[in-house]
Amino acid sequence: KKKNQLLSLSSIMAARRAIASAKMMTTTSSSSPLSSTRTKSIVTTVASSEKSFSSSAFAHTTPPLSRNNRDNRNNGSTMTSFSGTWTRRRGAHDASSSSSSRCFTATATSATTGCRRRSRFREASSVIARSYASSSEKKLLVAAPMVYVAGEEMTKYVMDLVKEKWIAPAVDTSKWEHFDLSAKNRDETNDQVLKDVVTAGFKLKAIFKEPTITPTADQVKRLGLKKTWGSPNGAMRRGWNGITISRDTIHIDGIELGYKGPVLFERHAVGGEYAAGWKNVGRGTLKTTFIPKDGPDAGKEIVVDERECKDEISAVVTYDNAYDNVHNLAKFFFERCLEAGVKPYVVTKKTVFKWQEPFWQIMKDVYDSDFKAKFIAQKIVAEKDAELVHLLSDAATMKLVQWTQGNFGMAAHNYDGDVLTDELAQMHKSPGFITSNLVGVAPDGTYIKEFEASHGTVTDMDEARLRGEETSLNPLGMVEGLIGAMNHASFTHDTKENHKKMVDFTTSIRNIMHKLFREGKGTRDLSGPSGATTEQFIDRVANELKKNRA
Repeated sequence: KKKNQLLSLSSIMAARRAIASAKMMTTTSSSSPLSSTRTKSIVTTVASSEKSFSSSAFAHTTPPLSRNNRDNRNNGSTMTSFSGTWTRRRGAHDASSSSSSRCFTATATSATTGCRRRSRFREASSVIARSYASSSEKKLLVAAPMVYVAGEEMTKYVMDLVKEKWIAPAVDTSKWEHFDLSAKNRDETNDQVLKDVVTAGFKLKAIFKEPTITPTADQVKRLGLKKTWGSPNGAMRRGWNGITISRDTIHIDGIELGYKGPVLFERHAVGGEYAAGWKNVGRGTLKTTFIPKDGPDAGKEIVVDERECKDEISAVVTYDNAYDNVHNLAKFFFERCLEAGVKPYVVTKKTVFKWQEPFWQIMKDVYDSDFKAKFIAQKIVAEKDAELVHLLSDAATMKLVQWTQGNFGMAAHNYDGDVLTDELAQMHKSPGFITSNLVGVAPDGTYIKEFEASHGTVTDMDEARLRGEETSLNPLGMVEGLIGAMNHASFTHDTKENHKKMVDFTTSIRNIMHKLFREGKGTRDLSGPSGATTEQFIDRVANELKKNRA
């Protein structure tokens, strides 16, 4: 007589697993009932939009137990069968709603009966319904199409956690295209995967890339690679008509990292030493020639330079600086400086390297014709000081140390930009607090943007993790990159309304991270030895995001 039972928690979880496996299609799951049973039907309505319904709402939600449930949960309840079907119901979660929703009808058969039992079944049904409904009320935010490029080592481990615990519970990322750009996969595909990334990025115009390895000779042996694969960056810059690599300071409200105000930096994405041809030679005559394809001298050989190499060993280096896209670089740079309210500077060594003069001249022409008046109107510069300022690269290295107040922008050639942004990162605590975004221009004039962290894969920390040691990696730089890619994808492909929702969500991630850092609950680079481990910080942010969704 005392065996008045509720539906057992284990039976509920079994039912959930059955539901999840059905993938929202008509489901029937039944086990043989015990003899001499009486059936009691329990109807559980789950208000879930067809578009955003996720089986995880069932698979991961544990309904709260009432006091009676807690008292009796271990006293021998039996569940002999559980079956269910999906049906359509109009406006199940809102009487005024006209949208279709899916409803689940569950039938349970039990070996015990009685009025009190039926009452408790109804109570359990109500609890389950409330729990399921609350877990399904908020729709997943659908992310716009973009390219997600996975890397390797510690940074991949951390970003896998970020996707699992921060993004997946709130965002449907089914429109993302995923690629594995690890050194091993590049080797196994003969670098076809890199070509696929470039093609997909050109199409979708928004890319997030985790840090990857450019293997050394030792890594080629250790990983068993066929060859030393070069950096993927060159192929991306060429494939996406790269004009600049933007590297900006990241700021946390209430914490001074280095510069007090924002510093924007544009590094010309093409040209210079990075694509140079070279050869070691001995004594002899070196002649550099050029054969035009167009114009009156088409097909004729023109001598660019001729000199005698007098040493036993000389390194001959040939490269060019492409200037056609500097107009686009100038426009992008000055637009960003206007938006941020900072004064722009252009960096070259044109007094010595005369070939750098065209870079400066193009930047100045674009500024004078299209932007000078705007900078004056916004009071970023005074009219008497409105001329675009040129800095020699030597002077720029000093200014980066002196101008700790921030609130300025610099643009430079490829190599100078590479060196100066390394200095910028050190002045602003570390590369983890600097963004790195490749910007290209599509044929229709829209921007192709690739976002990543400015640091590498953090090999030493990954080795420590694999040894079972505690680690504390700050994911801020990578997460800023992911946020930037998600926002740009939404800006490019979404409606205004959806774009605002995405920006609100990504901003909440940033704000939570900043809050934890201010409270001393961040990783150890900012919070000291008592700071969080890698996993603890991930979980702290995940818990705050969960509260926001409640």
